[in-house]
Amino acid sequence: MSGLYAGLNISSSSFIWLPFHVSLLSLNRHTSIIVHKDEFFYGSDGISSCAPGGTLLGPPDSVVDLGSTEVTEEIFLEYLSSLGESMFRGESYNLFEHNCNTFSNEVAQFLTGRKIPSYITDLPSEVLSTPFGQALRPLLDSIQIQPPGGNTFRRHNGQS
Repeated sequence: MSGLYAGLNISSSSFIWLPFHVSLLSLNRHTSIIVHKDEFFYGSDGISSCAPGGTLLGPPDSVVDLGSTEVTEEIFLEYLSSLGESMFRGESYNLFEHNCNTFSNEVAQFLTGRKIPSYITDLPSEVLSTPFGQALRPLLDSIQIQPPGGNTFRRHNGQS
C-alpha cells in the first residue's frame, strides 16, 4: 500500500484517497480521507489525524482514488475545525447512522464535489434491514462508547 501514498502532494493540488477497512463481520467499513499528506478520520473521540495508514487498524484493505482538490491545507484545517465543533463531535458518533463513512462522505464532497461510493455508505442500512442486523443492533448500541464533553480536531503531530 505504501506506493499509493507516494506523491500525495503534486504542484498546488492534493490527491484525495479514501482508504477503507472491512470489519470482521462486514457490518460496516471504516473509511478516512487522505489529503495534504495526512489521514483524517472520525470516531467516538471526534475528528483525528495520523500519518497515512497509521490508524490502529493499520494499512487499509483497499483505497479509492477520489481525485484531487484545489482546497488549500489552511482552508481545509479550518473546515475540519468547524466540523469538529458542530456535526462531528465525539458524542455525535453512532456506528450505523453518523460514523466515519458519514464524515468521509462530507469531507470528500467539500474537497472534490464527489461523494464516496454508495457500496460503502449504503452498507449500514443494508445490514440493519436484515433480521440479523435488527437482532444485533441493540447489542451494538448498548456497547457504543460516548466520550464526555466536546472535543477539538487534533493533528497527529500535536498541532490543533
